[in-house]
Amino acid sequence: MFARTLKGVTMAERLKHTGALLNAQKRFSQVTQGAKYGPNFRQYLQLANGEVASYFHDIPLELKTEQRTVRMVVEVPRWSNGKFEISKKLDFNPIVQDVKKGKVRFVHNIFPFHGYIQNYGAIPQTWEDPTREAGLGSIKGDNDPLDCCEIGSMTLHMGDITEVKILGSLALIDDGELDWKVIAINVNDPLALKLNNLEDVEVHMPGLLSATREWFKKYKIPAGKPANEFAFGGQYKDAQYTVQIVRECHEAWKKLISGTVDGDNLPAIRRAGHGIKALSDEEDPMPIPSEVGSWHYV
Repeated sequence: MFARTLKGVTMAERLKHTGALLNAQKRFSQVTQGAKYGPNFRQYLQLANGEVASYFHDIPLELKTEQRTVRMVVEVPRWSNGKFEISKKLDFNPIVQDVKKGKVRFVHNIFPFHGYIQNYGAIPQTWEDPTREAGLGSIKGDNDPLDCCEIGSMTLHMGDITEVKILGSLALIDDGELDWKVIAINVNDPLALKLNNLEDVEVHMPGLLSATREWFKKYKIPAGKPANEFAFGGQYKDAQYTVQIVRECHEAWKKLISGTVDGDNLPAIRRAGHGIKALSDEEDPMPIPSEVGSWHYV
């Protein structure tokens, strides 16, 4: 699966080497192993020199406060159903498909929606800390990087790394854990210059915010789970508030990788800079079960 290079290099040199690749060249690609829609599928982040890196830990956050922009990793393209996510457990945190009881998972189609209704992904170098309360009673973080919903006009691809403008956020309560959904738009989208806040979204994309809240509330119901709940009465928080959430979750991530957080089931922390290369072993995709295409009327 992995091959090692850069023997005899000190840790400081490795980290300096990795930082130079990530911040100066800013070039990434992917290495795929296994069959898409199969339980052994893995998509690893690859640096320009071929080293494997972590989607979670190695992509710079690059939060620009004045412009309210940040980086996003796309896990699930719009209109698709596969429940892909950055793995917390595996070394280098590849993108995998969620597996339950040995079967890969898909989200249901809730009429009139089809699969995920936005480009869905994560903000790297952020972490919703499950070891401390999040200021909403006893609710704690969900142990994941911040989720991000990109609402632009283009359908992006799994593993895409793009700069997005923060517009607001929705505080989902998922199985008793806080699970922020950051609403953002690709800075290269035709509408990006016109969208600076949630009010602009309502003007130029009427109905999108209410549809997004409805989807997050109901998308688990066809699987036999109750409707999701929200903090703040289901009201969106504005861009300025959301930037502060990103900052706080970035600080939490810094504590995670420094080893100062004490808890169970914390994410794997294995980063680039050790000369490890992932070996490609991609297989043909597995067939998507026919029932995934069904409508569910909730």
